[in-house]
Amino acid sequence: MTGIDITVFKGSPSGDILESTTHKDGLKSDEVLLKITHAGLCGTDMHYKTFDMVLSHEGVGIVQEVGSEVTTFKVGDCAGWGYLHNSCGHCDECLSGNEIFCPERAMYGFADKDQGGFASHAVWKAGFLFHIPDGISSSDAAPLMCAGGTVFNAMHLHGMLPTDRVGIIGIGGLGHLAIQFAAKMGCQVVVFSGTRDKEEEAKRLGANEFYVTKDLEDKHEIGAPLKHLFVTTSKQPDWKFYLKFLAPRAKIHPLSMSTGNLTFPYMEFVVNGITLQGSICPSRGTHVKMLRFAALHNIRPIVEEFPLTKAGIEKAIEKLESGDVRYRAVLVAEK
Repeated sequence: MTGIDITVFKGSPSGDILESTTHKDGLKSDEVLLKITHAGLCGTDMHYKTFDMVLSHEGVGIVQEVGSEVTTFKVGDCAGWGYLHNSCGHCDECLSGNEIFCPERAMYGFADKDQGGFASHAVWKAGFLFHIPDGISSSDAAPLMCAGGTVFNAMHLHGMLPTDRVGIIGIGGLGHLAIQFAAKMGCQVVVFSGTRDKEEEAKRLGANEFYVTKDLEDKHEIGAPLKHLFVTTSKQPDWKFYLKFLAPRAKIHPLSMSTGNLTFPYMEFVVNGITLQGSICPSRGTHVKMLRFAALHNIRPIVEEFPLTKAGIEKAIEKLESGDVRYRAVLVAEK
C-alpha cells in the first residue's frame, strides 16, 4: 500500500458534523487496515462533538491489509477496537495487564484524533484490535467495544460474586447490558428506574426485581441489601438516597461520564466501609473475556441502526441527546 485517503466525520466548535479526509502514507509493520462496516455512538462522543477530531470509539470492520509482521489477523477477518489504541508496553501497569492505566496510553479523545469509527477506513496496531466472535454480528459487536466492555470490566475485576445481590441504576445504553451481564454471571439483579415504563423489558433482560425510585421515597425498603451498585445513568444520582439500600462494605461503581465534582455523604461512607470504585473501559485481556462471555451467553445490545453518513450521524446524535435511542445507536456503512 502506497497511501490511502480515508473519509472521516469530525466534530467542530459549533457542534456540527463535518466530512473530511485523513491521509495515511502506508501501513507500518505492526498495523492493520480495516474497512469500517459498523460504528457505535456513545454518550462519550457527545463530550467531543465540539472538538476537531474524528468521532466514535466503537468501531468494527473487515481487515483489508496487514503489516509485514502481523500474524494475528488476516485479510477478511472481522475485527473491532475500543477506547484504547496503544500503550508503552513496559510500565508497571502494562506489565501487569492493566495497560488501560498506562501513563503513556493512547486513548480516544486524547490521541489519534485523525481516526475514529465514523470513517470509511481505519489503521490501528494489530495488538489493540479484537477478533469478533462468529456468533456476534458486527452491529451487535460495535456497542460491546465500549459499553459492553465497561460494564463487564467493573463486574469482572472488582469482586462481584455469583452469590451477590446487585443493584443497577438506569436501563439505557449501559444499564441494559449491565442487567444481562450480571444475570448471566449468576447474580440477583435489582433494577432502579425513574418510571415503570421499562419494567417488563428489564425483567426480560434478566432483572429479578424492579423499583421505581419515587415509590421508594417513603417506603425505604427493597428487602436484602445490595453488595454492588452500578450507576449507569448520565447524571449522578442522589447518593444519600441509595446508601440506605447498601450492605456494609458494599461497592459503588460509577460507570458513565459526568462533569462536575463528586459529592458524597461522608459519615455513611466511612462508618459502613463503603468502597467507591472507579473504572473505565477494560484492558485487552478483560476485553477478550467479555467478548467470549457475551458470545457464549447470547448477551446482545439492543440497537438502532443509522446510515454511516453525515446525515445519519446527525440523526443518531439528535436522538441520543433527546434520550430517544433504544438503547445503542449503530452507524452502518453502505455496502
